[in-house]
Amino acid sequence: MTEKYFNKLSTYLILLIVVFVLCQLLWEHLNGGVVSHYLLHRSDLPAISNWWGIVILPALAWFATRRIKKRIAFRNDDVSGGGRIPAGILTGFFVMLIVSLLQSVAFVSGYENITMMMALCLLLSSLFLPIYRAECILGFVLGAAFTFGAVIPLIGILVIATISAVANLCIGPLLVYLWRRLKSTT
Repeated sequence: MTEKYFNKLSTYLILLIVVFVLCQLLWEHLNGGVVSHYLLHRSDLPAISNWWGIVILPALAWFATRRIKKRIAFRNDDVSGGGRIPAGILTGFFVMLIVSLLQSVAFVSGYENITMMMALCLLLSSLFLPIYRAECILGFVLGAAFTFGAVIPLIGILVIATISAVANLCIGPLLVYLWRRLKSTT
């Protein structure tokens, strides 16, 4: 994949997300007004409007494509102009998209306890999987944006991503180092 082709793909992704957010906001506006969501689903806490999605989702898509671009090895000899995004990046994006869509469906269907259990499972898996990566964050927020807006899922996934980053980038390597050091001394 060439860098030029990747830039074209990232532009299309950002434009697709802008169209998605505009369509969602138009639909909400025509069906009773743009929805606001309360923090922790409690009306005594501040409400956050879905209008924030027009800023957050394209900015998050731009940020994610810039981070992904740094992780991809581009080829200058690719004359076809095509190529593939690495499977790990696509897997992270689509798994988190599916998880957030399932959480949204469970919440809308009245199974809020399933939504909470899925969030706890996501938190537990973040200790072992790199959920801190930008494509995972984008997939999660994008999948939950229609049900919960963009801000609340972003806050939730940033907390989980921070825990994942600390566990995978700090604590995990430290434990491996200590284990190897212990094994070499015995």
